Amino acid sequence: MRLSIVIRTLNEARHLGDLLQMIALQDVPLSEVETLVIDSGSTDATLAIAARHGCRILHIAKADFSFGRSLNRAAEAATGAVLVFISGHCVPTGRDWLRRLCAPVLAGQVAYSYGRQIGDDDSNYSERRIFAKYFPATSQLPQKGFFCNNANAALARAVWQEHRFDEDLTGLEDMDLARRLVSARMAIGYVAEATIYHHHAETWAAVRRRFEREAIALRAIMPEVHLSRLDVARFVASSVAGDWISARRNGVTGPGAGLGRIARYRTNQYLGSFLGNREHSKLSQAAKERFFYPVPTEKASNDDWLKPHRRTPPDEGQQPAGGGQELPPTARKTPVSLGS
Repeated sequence: MRLSIVIRTLNEARHLGDLLQMIALQDVPLSEVETLVIDSGSTDATLAIAARHGCRILHIAKADFSFGRSLNRAAEAATGAVLVFISGHCVPTGRDWLRRLCAPVLAGQVAYSYGRQIGDDDSNYSERRIFAKYFPATSQLPQKGFFCNNANAALARAVWQEHRFDEDLTGLEDMDLARRLVSARMAIGYVAEATIYHHHAETWAAVRRRFEREAIALRAIMPEVHLSRLDVARFVASSVAGDWISARRNGVTGPGAGLGRIARYRTNQYLGSFLGNREHSKLSQAAKERFFYPVPTEKASNDDWLKPHRRTPPDEGQQPAGGGQELPPTARKTPVSLGS
């Protein structure tokens, strides 16, 4: 069963090489995998790296770009029965990532699956806490609700042909599609074992714009969502305190876990969210806490990935999710059935 990996890129030279090396190490027959890069105007070495690794390279003009439109164009060019989406600044943690992510889709258990996301000590600690909340250690197949994330996801191509991504949304095209699939009585699944490192290297303005863009999209998907000024103040205060306490408890003391950086991240997160949805009606307190409240569950707060950790480059071995023996770079790949 052929798989098509789709990578959206814009100046992703920093991590794209490691991502493509990890794709080459996956424990599935590489003859059954194609990798497509859809680029929206990179000016760094992104395209050279993609070409060196044998990727099919597609282009979309910045004037035409939207997250949904870029994915639709890549899916049109893809030949696989399963479309696999991963961001150009994400890197799988192990060589079983692709097989585990696609298995429930290939088995017909779900139409759309997404995997776990984690950070390391180079990440903003606040973002690591967000990952811990939304990407827990336990799989849910199928899951309740329609949360999904295309930074690490797999979708049956036949399903995409009937339910394409919305090209007008400013973000959350994954969640919008998942909502429509659930309405059509299809299943969404979360695969905790299909883990990736998600690296964001953003200015504070970019953090704010990202959350604003997603809040605008969430407003279109769920018009009842509303975040007040009082909510912003409360959430910033509680999340900064929670992040700081968690970092100290887990022994993380790097730059990403400094109090000033935590405060700036959370302020820009909630300011962006407020700007994106301020004009809409009030949301129930329960739903508001679900979408905005910064505190992970007690189980997520004790996640091993919130402790000190640094990603090992692919040519130096891999750190499997949950800890364990590193895979030597000379280890031979043993092809396994994609349906296993």
